[in-house]
Amino acid sequence: TGYALEKKVVKSKVGEKVGLPCCHEIPSSESLQNYRVYWQKNTTEVVLAYAAGERISEHNSARYENRTEIDPRNLTLWISSMEILDNGPYWCVVQHLRFSQNPVVVCNEPVNLFVTALADICQNGNCIFLASADFSEPNLTAEVTADSCASTELVVMCSSYGGFPKPKLSGALNNMSVVWNASWVTESSLSPYNVTGKLSLNMTQDVNITCSVEYNGFTKSTSLLLKKTNDCVVPTVAPSYNVITASSIIIIIFLLAITLAARYLSRHGKCRSFF
Repeated sequence: TGYALEKKVVKSKVGEKVGLPCCHEIPSSESLQNYRVYWQKNTTEVVLAYAAGERISEHNSARYENRTEIDPRNLTLWISSMEILDNGPYWCVVQHLRFSQNPVVVCNEPVNLFVTALADICQNGNCIFLASADFSEPNLTAEVTADSCASTELVVMCSSYGGFPKPKLSGALNNMSVVWNASWVTESSLSPYNVTGKLSLNMTQDVNITCSVEYNGFTKSTSLLLKKTNDCVVPTVAPSYNVITASSIIIIIFLLAITLAARYLSRHGKCRSFF
């Protein structure tokens, strides 16, 4: 269990339970019902909040759900199962409800939490060092840069963040290995890593692409089916000379037949008029 090593500074390791001291302690003559208490991270993310003795959960960060509790007397915030992302400044804000219409702020001070990724295990004088923090599920996106009947050119991006140690990015295209153009971002050697991979494809058919983040014996993978959607329209072929000739003959015969029929009917009508 980690606790404050000096005023306003707390150090812990991944996986531990840590207590962040508040700047106010409730007197024995009062109770939590007389106060509002807000524990925030970076002054914007609500970690835990109480009002008139009741826990307020509607605005709490989902990251801290089922991981936090508060001491009802000294208002220490306890966070279990430390994660690398828990690293940073926290604020304890306390308001006294002497007057319900105008609460009085009695405390508003920061506590800096430093979470180290190294955890040591020693047995019989031999120590090994473990370092691990989970990466997010890889996110795969694709952007088409050129499209034609024959092929589709696109750029595929794979990204994952918040893990430790530095990961390896691997991939497969229709079960065949591919190499990502990968880049890593981290604030320090003991800070979480963000990794991004880029891959250029010339796609002639539907393909299934997989991106995997490998770290400390763990692997997280995401797959994406890319479909070739540009259907080519077969151009209309001009009729051949033979077809044109045959069609012309048929039309001429049809016109001659109509002309002969008209003449026959005309003569037949004149013959009847003589009787």
